[in-house]
This record gives sequence, C-alpha cells and structure tokens, in this order.
Amino acid sequence: MINPFQLGDTLEYRHIVSKEDIASFKSGNVHEVYSTFALTRDAEWSGRLFVLKMKEDHEEGIGTYISTTHASPALVGQEVIFTSTLIAINGNEVVTSYEAVADGRLIAKGEQKQKILPKEKLDSIFNKLVT
Repeated sequence: MINPFQLGDTLEYRHIVSKEDIASFKSGNVHEVYSTFALTRDAEWSGRLFVLKMKEDHEEGIGTYISTTHASPALVGQEVIFTSTLIAINGNEVVTSYEAVADGRLIAKGEQKQKILPKEKLDSIFNKLVT
C-alpha cells in the first residue's frame, strides 16, 4: 500500500441521476428520485477513488463500513457531486467522509471505510466461504 495523500485531501466524483438510480423494489417504483441504495453505492465509489490510488498491483480494497444520512432528494437528470475527504488511515484501513450535493443543496453525507489487502488473502477468505 502506498499513500500519496495527506489527511484532509479531497477527491470528487460526479454522477448524473438516471432512471436506473430511482427508488425501486420488487413491488415496483417508489419514487422517481435518487434512491438511498444507489446514492450509497456511489458514495462508496467516491471513497474508493482514494483506494485506487493507494493500492498496489498485488492488492485490492474491500469495503468494511458505510453510513448514509440521506437529507434531500435528487431528481433524474440532476448532477450529484460527491466530495470525499480522507479523514484517517489506520494501518491498511482507509477512512473517508463524504458529502453529496446537487444544485448547491446537500443530498447526503456519511462516512466509509475500506481495507487494502493482498489479493491472495482476499481470495483465501472468499474460498473458505465456498461450500
């Protein structure tokens, strides 16, 4: 694992809300707005941008925690800007906070953690789960 960052550094990810991102379950569509599920997926990606620049070729990141406070809706077609901030590095654990904003309005905020592990170790963990 390499670390080209300082605590407090930020990375940005931009996402245009699409029909695939709306709140929908097996019972059908709930709302024509950015679902908490899709928003959280994209929030995790915003933190993973740090991991992608920190992991070495023989390593991979794996999510271990994410929180989302979904404060306001975003409509299909709106651009949501995620700003992820590096707040801690604990050994091989990368901790980021994030804010998601659309049209200057806070959509969501939260925190996430990912660990960077050797691919061999991850493969071993996953293989033990296969029955």
